[in-house]
Amino acid sequence: MPTKIIILAAGKGTRMKSALPKVLHPLAHKSLVGHVIDTVNTLSPEQVTLVVGHGADRVKASITQQVTYVEQTEQLGTAHAVSQATGTINDDDTVVVAYGDVPLTSAETFAKLHALASPTQIGLLTVTMDDPHGYGRIVRDTAGKVTGIVEQKDATDEQRAIREINSGMLSANGAVLKTLLSQVDNQNAQNEYYLTDIFKLGVAAGHTIATVQPDHEWEVAGVNSRTQLAELERIHQLNIANELMESGVTLRDPARIDVRGQLDTGMDCSIDVNTIFEGHCRLADNVSIGPNCVLINANIGPGTTVHANTIIENATVSSGCSVGPFARLRPGTELGDGARIGNFVETKNAVIGLGSKVNHLSYVGDSDVGNNVNVGAGTITCNYDGANKHRTVMEDDVFIGSNTALVAPVTVGRGATVAAGAVIARDVSANVLAVARTKQKEITNWERPVKNKKTD
Repeated sequence: MPTKIIILAAGKGTRMKSALPKVLHPLAHKSLVGHVIDTVNTLSPEQVTLVVGHGADRVKASITQQVTYVEQTEQLGTAHAVSQATGTINDDDTVVVAYGDVPLTSAETFAKLHALASPTQIGLLTVTMDDPHGYGRIVRDTAGKVTGIVEQKDATDEQRAIREINSGMLSANGAVLKTLLSQVDNQNAQNEYYLTDIFKLGVAAGHTIATVQPDHEWEVAGVNSRTQLAELERIHQLNIANELMESGVTLRDPARIDVRGQLDTGMDCSIDVNTIFEGHCRLADNVSIGPNCVLINANIGPGTTVHANTIIENATVSSGCSVGPFARLRPGTELGDGARIGNFVETKNAVIGLGSKVNHLSYVGDSDVGNNVNVGAGTITCNYDGANKHRTVMEDDVFIGSNTALVAPVTVGRGATVAAGAVIARDVSANVLAVARTKQKEITNWERPVKNKKTD
């Protein structure tokens, strides 16, 4: 039977105190609803329908996954929200209802919930909590069968003592769900159409309510405040940290790593504290990442060490390299095997060859640097003329002295040496020494300026 997913994402999220719709708030750099969409897609659904309301246009503009939208223009309750999507449901569909502000439900839990639905049975995801205050309680008869769900405000004292609560997530046959939704009314303390009422109605119609629980309580935790968002962020990051360690990565402190995308790792990698990974990063075998680094879409080759406080973005680093500390590799940087980028060095759109070194206080941008090149401290490639970018070429075995400015477009030939303090604005031939300095002068009887005296 085809699978259809309905995700409720129409709420405003007043307690977030934000102009941003609640479901778009980021967790690990992905929106809350983005997490939900990606996870339910593991069920290979025929269709995912997002019920939007508050900030609908902004939500639609932000979602990159393939979904169908329906709009809930009035906030009349969860049953009313689901009913807005019934036009997308066929009678023989298996329907799973999820929530756009509950980001950490596992694919395994959704699969178990999905498997419960049939024309005679409704699936319900429940959790047993030490403190169930505020949640709808699962009411069972003496035989343990679910007879319904009662909301906190409508519950008796005896019902409030029940610790098994409703997560809000369910699975049902399409025809059954549509029939039951049509019977829900708003005769309750909130004057809302509760989705939970379908279980009482389902029991009355002879359907069985089958329950399943997730492995972890946080799988059904929703986000209603910045505090709850931060709590789930830490849970999510610790889950990733545990997966990394189980795969053979050494983390100096599992509580101080943030993976805001996808991190692929080889064997025997080591990651120090306060490191952030964004986008899709890859660490090959025996990579060592120092503390306080930021890697964004970075590809790091085997045996490379990235030292403290280094930023690598959209760059490729080959094997056996050393980068940092306090280095910045900007987009388009490619380091060959054994290359060294030292402290306070910035590169951009630069290809740096095998064994080449840029060790101190330099900027190398829009450049092709050959093999075994040494770039001295304070070297700058002057690649921008105010309108266009130009490339600098340093061929193999070039030695660039300290405090050199290379004014692009310019080529320094193979084996050439550029003396310290030079300004190179013309091509340098191979195997020569290039000196470009003004003649040193000494001016006698020179007096150093002094500050003017202050007057009252």
